[in-house]
Amino acid sequence: MLSDDVITKPKCFHCGDDCPDEAIFIGEKPFCCLGCKSVYEILNGSNLCSYYSINSTPGISPKILPVRRFDYLDEPQTIQKLLDFRDENISSVTLFIPDMHCSSCIWLLENLFKLNPAINQSKVDFLRKKLSVRFFHNKISLKELVQLLASIGYEPQINLDSIDEKQDVQSNKKLYYKLGVAAFSFGNIMLLSFPEYLSIDVSEIAYRKLFGYLNLLLALPVFFYSSSDYFISAFKGLRKGIINLDVPLALGIIALFGRSTYEVLTLTGPGYFDSLAGLLFFLLLGKLFQSKTYLALNFDRNYKAYFPLSVILKKDRDETSVSLAELKPGDRILIRSNEIIPADSVLMSGDAHIDYSFVTGESTPVTKKAGDLIYAGGKQTGAVVELEVIKEVSQSYLTRLWNNETFRKPSESFYTHFSNTVSKYFTLVILAIGFIAAAFWLSAGVGMAVWVLTAVLIIACPCALAMSTPFTLGNILRVFGRNNFYVKNTYAVENLSKINEIVYDKTGTITKSGNSKIIFTGDVLTDVDAMLIKSVTRNSTHPLSKQLFHLFDSAELNTVENFTEIKGEGISARVNDFYIRIGSEHFIRKRRDNSAIKRNFDTRVFYAVNDSVKGFFKISNAYREGIEPTVKKLAKKFNLSLLSGDNEGEKINLKKIFGEEAKLMFNQSPQNKLDYIRELQSNNKKVLMVGDGLNDAGALSQSDVGIAVTEDTGSFTPACDAILEASRLNRIGDFLSYAKAGSKIIIASFIISFLYNVIGLSFAVSGMLSPVVAAILMPLSSVSVILFTTVSTNYIARKRGLLSL
Repeated sequence: MLSDDVITKPKCFHCGDDCPDEAIFIGEKPFCCLGCKSVYEILNGSNLCSYYSINSTPGISPKILPVRRFDYLDEPQTIQKLLDFRDENISSVTLFIPDMHCSSCIWLLENLFKLNPAINQSKVDFLRKKLSVRFFHNKISLKELVQLLASIGYEPQINLDSIDEKQDVQSNKKLYYKLGVAAFSFGNIMLLSFPEYLSIDVSEIAYRKLFGYLNLLLALPVFFYSSSDYFISAFKGLRKGIINLDVPLALGIIALFGRSTYEVLTLTGPGYFDSLAGLLFFLLLGKLFQSKTYLALNFDRNYKAYFPLSVILKKDRDETSVSLAELKPGDRILIRSNEIIPADSVLMSGDAHIDYSFVTGESTPVTKKAGDLIYAGGKQTGAVVELEVIKEVSQSYLTRLWNNETFRKPSESFYTHFSNTVSKYFTLVILAIGFIAAAFWLSAGVGMAVWVLTAVLIIACPCALAMSTPFTLGNILRVFGRNNFYVKNTYAVENLSKINEIVYDKTGTITKSGNSKIIFTGDVLTDVDAMLIKSVTRNSTHPLSKQLFHLFDSAELNTVENFTEIKGEGISARVNDFYIRIGSEHFIRKRRDNSAIKRNFDTRVFYAVNDSVKGFFKISNAYREGIEPTVKKLAKKFNLSLLSGDNEGEKINLKKIFGEEAKLMFNQSPQNKLDYIRELQSNNKKVLMVGDGLNDAGALSQSDVGIAVTEDTGSFTPACDAILEASRLNRIGDFLSYAKAGSKIIIASFIISFLYNVIGLSFAVSGMLSPVVAAILMPLSSVSVILFTTVSTNYIARKRGLLSL
């Protein structure tokens, strides 16, 4: 019967979600909520309903926003920071639109001028989800523009990170310059070397000198400027007693330049300046690719990415919105539920329950009272509190803490470590081969011996080793990002390839709240009960509390005092003269002996007022689409476990999903989850933890890879290594297999590099290395690795359905 009900429910004409029993209709068009209905009316009134003909149900249900949500956009300083351009009439701004997802979105966002003629032009960069808007600021303000976008379901994501992005873009300028110099020199040196390549006899000394000196002149900026980073890195490594990958690279570059300069100045040969410029060009190209990939994904963020752009400043009885840059010691600010404290402050009024998971990884809220110090980075999970700022944001405890290595996972890539180790011995081996070969050729003359020694150093430069890892893992990160799976760094990608144990959280991870059926059994609930339940559950971040909060949307809110939440148990608070408790049965009935509690096979949330149990809510969990076949497929390759803070109400259903072999554990506290991860790791297991980031921050941080499943990829999840959009939860198996394939590609590229060196060395030690051979082999090594890694990763991604043609 349940499945029949789901099938017969009408789909929202705008967003495609299932409509409730009391669906809203305009003619024959059903809508799931007033928000979708309002968006349709806006589009219909502007003759933009062709939006629905591009894709079926393309729309996004607009979020219900606080009335004063965008007040900070009235601040002149904030507007100046956000705008790209402004003159007397026109302003332009670039906004990040995380909800942009299809061709209909592009069409609508590029036709904003039809919704408001004050918008002059709007252009979409779909891959980066950026919207560039040019508008007449005398007719529409930036605040009104953002409100318009939010009203049609495309609320921009605006934070301090977006303001500072322009500075990040400038950070690669030097790399662009160095790459440009290398490319310019490479092309021109190759052109001037054509007579040598084609074996054209240039008998005139004047021409030989001219071509040689021009090549030397073009090679100088390549050697002293484009390759400077490698010299600096090699020098710093040697100063610390470390032979890193840049040491043999630097030796090869020096040998290449030194020998080429000697040949040109002594007229004994044309030199290898083309090889030098080609080598640096491809090395810098690999570094740029890696840099651009990380910049595009940008999940190794600093603290500013998670801070609000503004806060409410309280002066006497007036409340105004100000940017964080304007905060100074002594200011009074108001922090609402689920807002982050932006600066070290003292609590002046209100009951604060601070979640410091961003700082410590512990998700248990800390209760603070008036006069207590509250550090920056904590999240208020209770009612509104008033704080007095004692430090500026730039001087806050969180800023120093973020830069403390104690709170970071290891960030060195295994393959980078492997490459550095190999390069250490590689350098010693190459030097040994070079001197042995030189000694062998010494009988033919000192010149021939030096010729062979420098040839060995030139051809054996391990450039392919330097490029294989960034090109492979950078491309994997790009493919993951296109599939709404955002991995923090390459270290996490490598750990994904080693996973053999997967641990799932239940509530909010494999279940979703949107389609849950809630039935209350007990006394008839009055309007007062609705007010009490909504007021109390508003202060909790638990998914079940959120479901009850939204169940009473029409109820009023009241002031909550003495709010307390016991993880895995329930919540309690006082509202006026009522003492409210909501949670598990043994939490409500205060029984120590759980055996006296009747065992239920469903999720029940009990409700009590003044120690009188009014009844319970029976909540039927709705599991995410495709979770059962996904879990069964994973069970063939990995050991599976499920940890839940809830009771065993869903055990039978979960057994059907996970199978008899999986380990299911209920009534687990955050500490229980963390201890279980540690136990698995003590048995040499590589653990992947999949949770929602709310009650399992410690487990996510402890695991080898922690994935936070979220409905909003812009949300802050402090302890995770990756953020996965909930709709892509069924692709975890594909992501894991793709990461494993990436490791094999890197190993294969190492083998290609090794084969190249064997072939090149055979030419060098035999004394047969010519400028043409070096000019072909050295760039060919770099090009072959770039092509191999890029083509291989893209081919495997398409084969697994992660990348479309």
